Amino acid sequence: MTKLLINLAKKNKEGAAQRTALSSLGGYACMVCNILLCTLKFIIGTLSASLSITADALNNLSDCASNIVSLIGTKLSGKPVDKEHPFGHGRIEYISALIVSFFIFLMSFELGKSSVDKILHPTDIKFSVWYIVVLAAAIGVKLWMALLNAKLFKLTDNLNMKALMQDSLNDCIVTFTTIVGALLSKYFHFQRADGIIGLGVAIFILISGIEMLKSVISPLLGEAPSKEVCDKIESIILEDKAVLGVHDLIVHSYGAGKTIASADAEVDASVDIFVLHDIIDRAEKKIFEELGIIISIHIDPIKVEDDRRFSMRQKSKQIIKSFNPAYSLHDFRLREENGREHIYFDLTVPFEEDDKKDEIKAEVTAALEKEFYPIEFDVNVEHSYV
Repeated sequence: MTKLLINLAKKNKEGAAQRTALSSLGGYACMVCNILLCTLKFIIGTLSASLSITADALNNLSDCASNIVSLIGTKLSGKPVDKEHPFGHGRIEYISALIVSFFIFLMSFELGKSSVDKILHPTDIKFSVWYIVVLAAAIGVKLWMALLNAKLFKLTDNLNMKALMQDSLNDCIVTFTTIVGALLSKYFHFQRADGIIGLGVAIFILISGIEMLKSVISPLLGEAPSKEVCDKIESIILEDKAVLGVHDLIVHSYGAGKTIASADAEVDASVDIFVLHDIIDRAEKKIFEELGIIISIHIDPIKVEDDRRFSMRQKSKQIIKSFNPAYSLHDFRLREENGREHIYFDLTVPFEEDDKKDEIKAEVTAALEKEFYPIEFDVNVEHSYV
C-alpha cells in the first residue's frame, strides 16, 4: 500500500514537483486516516454509549489540524521565486513544521493534566470489547501513518513529514497505554495505573516535542552544512591545478533545493585572468549541476613565482599547522612600511576555539616573529563558518 501510494505520487514528476507531491501525500493520507478513525469511533461510541470512544473521535478530528498545517506549509514552500523572495519560499516548510511541533506540546500538556487528575482522583475505567477493538485498530492505522511519513521524510527531507511521523507515533503510544491502563484497572483493580502510565507517556511526548522543536529551529536559525557537502565543494574548486587553495566557504540554505554559497579560491597569479575566469566559471557550474548549490567564487591571486614570498607563506602554514592541523591561513601579504617588512594574513580557526582568538593570535604571532625576525606580523584571527 505504501509503495503503491508513493509510486502514484511520483508518477510523471521530477525534482521539486516530485518532492512537493510526496510531501503532500503525507498530509493527505494522514487527514483521510484521521477522518476515517474519527467517523468509526463516533459511530461505535454512539452505538455502544461509550463517552470515552466518542471523545477519542474528537481527538482524531483535532489531529486533522496538524495535517492541514503540514499541507499548507508544503504548498506555500513550493511557490516559485518572486521579486520580494528571490530565493523562494522554502523556509515556510520549517514554520509549518514548527506549528505541528506545538501540537505535540499541546498533546503532552493535555495528557499530563488529565493524568495528574486521574492519579489524584482515580475512577474505574469502563471496559468493553468494543473499546479494545477500536483502540487496537487505531494503533494499527496510526502505526502505518508513522511508517509512511518516515519513508516520505527519508525521500524528501521535509521536516513536516518528520513532525507528522512523531505525532502519529505519539498517538500509538498514548492509545496503547490507554489499553494497558484499562486492563490493569479491570483485572488488578489498580485504578491509578491509567494516570501513572499516562503521566509517563506525557513526559515522553514532551521530550519528543523538544527534540522535534530543536530539529526545526536549527535550519531556521541557519545551521552549518555537512562536512560531506563542504568537502565536495572544495574538491570541485581544486580540480584545476591553477587553484592552490580554498577558504572562507559559506553556505546558506533557504529551504530544500535553495542553497546559496560563496568561497574564495587562491589562484596562481601568473595564469592569464581570462583562463582563471573560465576555470572558476566551470567550477561554479559543476557545483550547481552535482549539488544543486548556487555558488559565487572570488579569486585571491598568489604570486607563486615570487620565491621568497611563496617560501615564507609555506613556512608560515607549517608553523600554524603545528599549533593545530585544523588551522589555515589565507590572504598572505608581504609589505614594506617605514623601512620594515610586515606580513599580514587571516588565520581561520575552528568555531569551537572562537573564544580563544586573542590567545591564539598572541601565540601564533610570537612563533612567526621568532622564525622570521625582524619581520613583524599582523594576524587577523577568524572562525570558520562550515
